[in-house]
Amino acid sequence: MATTAWVFPGQGSQYVGMCSDCAAMDSRARELLERADAILGFPLSSVMFKGPEEDLRQTRNTQPAIFVHSIVLASLMGGGRPSMAAGHSLGEYSALVVSGSLTFEDGLRLVRLRGELMQRAGELEPGTMAAIIGLEPAAVESICRDASQAGIVQAANFNSPGQIAVSGSVAGVRAAMAAARLCGAKMVKELVVSGAFHSPLMQSAQQGLQHALEDTVIADAQIPVYANVTAEPVTSAGEIRAMLLRQLTSPVRWDESVRNMVRDGASRFLEVGPGKVLQGLIRRIAPSVEAAGVERYADLQGD
Repeated sequence: MATTAWVFPGQGSQYVGMCSDCAAMDSRARELLERADAILGFPLSSVMFKGPEEDLRQTRNTQPAIFVHSIVLASLMGGGRPSMAAGHSLGEYSALVVSGSLTFEDGLRLVRLRGELMQRAGELEPGTMAAIIGLEPAAVESICRDASQAGIVQAANFNSPGQIAVSGSVAGVRAAMAAARLCGAKMVKELVVSGAFHSPLMQSAQQGLQHALEDTVIADAQIPVYANVTAEPVTSAGEIRAMLLRQLTSPVRWDESVRNMVRDGASRFLEVGPGKVLQGLIRRIAPSVEAAGVERYADLQGD
């Protein structure tokens, strides 16, 4: 029997209308969405269903919207927990709820605060991000070290072979972009983001999140969750708390995480939540495994 891993998407997978079909078709989905609105004190579900898109794109709304969509779907899937889980950046919180480490309520509060803190950090310390396609990780890290003379820049997302995002100050990132082009990158593109995520420019967000994490009950995970920071499985509550804090300013090691899940027996990956980004990455990282998704209510029938 295939060993199944569930993976959860991060920021960028949102769209107006997300989760509305689940709400229309299932009372359990409606109840979770109503609970989310009550916890947050505003109608997040309305922003998810109807927009406007500018509101949904705000980091403080984007993060809880994707989290709630993922958890609604996970709660409607039969068969209990998967064998292992991981999430891309924000998606790590969804994975921890499914693992039993965080409750839905606490996960949602943390995700909302995280989004607010990251949005504020982006306003206080403006920065940017860029995608670099076609270079090895060591080459990108070397480029970032050299470009740091112009300003803060580091690798932020190791997404799949040859697909890496860098993050930092505008001057640092643009210096890295120029160097990447000279080194023969196939594509270099600045990303439309509200901040320099997974870089030292998120340190103010890290400080705010630390207090909230200390005040949140975190349990040992019932299944291994592969941490973005190390790409290795974690289950202990103390380690999970530390990893969530470090995650804000550390690179997302998604490529390694998927490889390590395959190393540990995963042969089937299900992306649970909006979009299909992770399925595409997984197919590039590990072409031999099965990668599918559960994004809409109709997808639950085939699971």
